[in-house]
Amino acid sequence: MKKPIYKFLLLIYAAFYVLAGCNHFLSTTVYYVIMPKWLPVPGFLIYFSGILEIILGVLLLFSGTRKLAALLIILMLIAFLPAHIYMIQLAPFKLGKILVTPFIAWLRLPVQLLFVGWAWYYYKKTT
Repeated sequence: MKKPIYKFLLLIYAAFYVLAGCNHFLSTTVYYVIMPKWLPVPGFLIYFSGILEIILGVLLLFSGTRKLAALLIILMLIAFLPAHIYMIQLAPFKLGKILVTPFIAWLRLPVQLLFVGWAWYYYKKTT
């Protein structure tokens, strides 16, 4: 991949995680809806995952921490799988103003795979 495109896509990917992490603090109640009921301390997990996303998004921007950040993002996305499966079980339901249909809930799984693949790319390619 050419260097300018690599950097542009890296910025988009990092910004996605920083913004997603910030959203955990701005829309906390939404995350309670998709948090599996069997998980302990949901409030802590919501805020912790938000902080983690922000930190990992920032760490992606530096070549010295990019590989570690990418690996930790992969592990984080795997850890988020129960929430995505729970969303499939809940669907249809309202997430804020958005109606999450079964189709949308199922669609999130391949999107997660895309994000895992994107992180894997940055894990393998250290530039």
